[in-house]
Amino acid sequence: QVQLVESGGGLVQTGGSLRLSCAASGRTFSTNAMGWFRQAPGKEREFVAAISKSGGSTSYADSVKGRFTISRDNAKNTVNLEMNSLKPEDTAVYSCASRFALRSEYVPAPSEFGSWGRGTQVTVSS
Repeated sequence: QVQLVESGGGLVQTGGSLRLSCAASGRTFSTNAMGWFRQAPGKEREFVAAISKSGGSTSYADSVKGRFTISRDNAKNTVNLEMNSLKPEDTAVYSCASRFALRSEYVPAPSEFGSWGRGTQVTVSS
């Protein structure tokens, strides 16, 4: 089982950038597709982005497409989320998640993810 620890959150002004990282423990990281999700106060958790275990395929929520980029480094057991042009509505706790995948380019649907980190707070001021 993969254990996940997020970092990189903070306070940033509208239009600014942040880079989130998720460090995974265990030797099974490269067998897992990875995803980023966020949850704002009083709202449901929502999908942000996902990446296949090879890193060759990605998926994004429409609300972040063109502004956020997900990437992974299987040698370092990390998955990153580069966030640009941040908006106040991006304010949330961001968590990474993993999902075992058989096929290298498979990107799971958001509902398939089941192992979560505790999250890191991102606050975008207006």
